[in-house]
Amino acid sequence: MFTGIIEAQAEVVAIRDEQSNRHFTLRCPFTSELKIDQSVAHNGVCLTVVALEEDTYSVTAITETLSRTNLGQLKQGDTVNLERCLLAGSRYDGHIVQGHVDQVGICEEVKDQQGSWLFRFRYQPQGAGNVTVEKGSICVNGISLTVVESGTDFFSVAIIPYTYEFTNLHAVKPGDQVNLEFDIIGKYVARLLQK
Repeated sequence: MFTGIIEAQAEVVAIRDEQSNRHFTLRCPFTSELKIDQSVAHNGVCLTVVALEEDTYSVTAITETLSRTNLGQLKQGDTVNLERCLLAGSRYDGHIVQGHVDQVGICEEVKDQQGSWLFRFRYQPQGAGNVTVEKGSICVNGISLTVVESGTDFFSVAIIPYTYEFTNLHAVKPGDQVNLEFDIIGKYVARLLQK
């Protein structure tokens, strides 16, 4: 389980395809603290550390992951947002995030609001659970954010300078894909209301 509070960014240093799998080798500030089998969220996608070598580590994405997320578009030199799994007994600063991306969304607009940024994203509704509500939670590229405006196939979020600077949102521009994980409580409520 994760909280959507980004801990660091990792640089993609190598990408290797093997059959239908894609292996990513990354470098981050806490590589020396990682261990094999550890879960780490990459742009909100929970991936398992499968190899460690000097100052890099590797993770593997399978076809299902590549088809639902923006990880398949990564190139060498790109950065991804990182969060290690939640420690028992620590503060819970974001919202409940599973690291199971529901789908991608497309950035439609980025507005500089002289001290903050307003991002608007559009997505294809895929089932009743992928919904947003104003002032509810949404996870974008692994970042726990509060919804400002909510529609049936779009939402907007306001970004403070710290989040803009210390995540990869500063590089997101109109037309770019982002990973979306909708609020787990909202998904369960929507499912129950369908019955």
